[in-house]
Amino acid sequence: MLVFILSLANFAIGMGVFVAIGLLLPIRQAFGLDETQSGLILTIYAVTYAIGSPVLVALTGARSRRNVLLIGLGIFALSAVMIALAPTAQVLFGARALSALGAGMVTPVTAGVAASISAPERQGKVMATVFAGLTFAQVLGVPAGTWIGYTFGWQSAFWLVAVLSIVCIAGIARFVPHDLPFEVTGLHSLGEALANWRGLLVIGFTTSFLGSIYVIYTNIAPLLESRMGYERDGITFLLILFGAGAVVGNYLGGWMADRIGPLRTLGTLCLLQIAIMPAFSFLPYADWMLAGVMILFAVAGWSFVAGQQVRVVRMSGNPPTVSLALNAAAIYLGATIGSSIGAMAIGVLGPDSLGLIGAGVAVIALLHLLLSHRVAHRG
Repeated sequence: MLVFILSLANFAIGMGVFVAIGLLLPIRQAFGLDETQSGLILTIYAVTYAIGSPVLVALTGARSRRNVLLIGLGIFALSAVMIALAPTAQVLFGARALSALGAGMVTPVTAGVAASISAPERQGKVMATVFAGLTFAQVLGVPAGTWIGYTFGWQSAFWLVAVLSIVCIAGIARFVPHDLPFEVTGLHSLGEALANWRGLLVIGFTTSFLGSIYVIYTNIAPLLESRMGYERDGITFLLILFGAGAVVGNYLGGWMADRIGPLRTLGTLCLLQIAIMPAFSFLPYADWMLAGVMILFAVAGWSFVAGQQVRVVRMSGNPPTVSLALNAAAIYLGATIGSSIGAMAIGVLGPDSLGLIGAGVAVIALLHLLLSHRVAHRG
């Protein structure tokens, strides 16, 4: 039950974060924002999370894991209410920053708890299960929240997020013990982790690998519209397939990490992405073929999560919770960098370049993986 509650907490976090993507248009219209301003809804969250999560995890490093989760979910629930009631865009942006701080306390701690309660040979599976909440949020929560937002008003989706967060608070209070073992950390732990360049190189693989994924993923809608003639329903269906593939990949990655080890798992995934992503540069082709490519792209992309988390815990040389917070920050850094590379590629070379550019970044990620492994073992 403990692992289920932790996964449910990540589901609430994931829905609160990603449902904004599906509701950008009505939110933009409600506050009179242009495209650049509405993009701040995502950018502010990513930047705040990347900076705030490691700091908050370090500052709360002496508190029980249960209390940190309760505080983080409380902040996240409050931010969802603030978003739903926001009278101005400034309040909306501030609430999104607050939601990033709450999420930044929850997700790394759930991963740390998963690592502490599982045997080494089962860490991949347990971490995959805890992280599954975030992937299920993409395949179930985001489409459902988007439908609710368009049907009952965009604010209703965030009211739902607030209710889910409160349910998770009750579950954490009921099922997470006060005395879970953990390593006490503080700001000095964060300082030591940031000074540990070998550990940062290990964690940085998250940025380079996800950067390759987001070159394509963030820009998939304009690519499908221009090259396949897809409109709302076609794009939505492909995104649902991507979410389903992400769920499969999440569990497959945990199984692979336990069977063949994190390094071989991650190296295999890099090679798969290098092979798969160029397909997006040769559209159009049959719908069923594109669906297959999309699923493979998602499975290979999201199979990295458990293996990289296990690798970070074992190889970074830092306290697990601090390392996992930095790894979570690296996720958003990778998404931001990959999205920017994709946008520049479209502007300079056109949408057909996305697949080849993404594969090129995946080559860099593979080299990064091998270098970080060698350096960490030398240290």
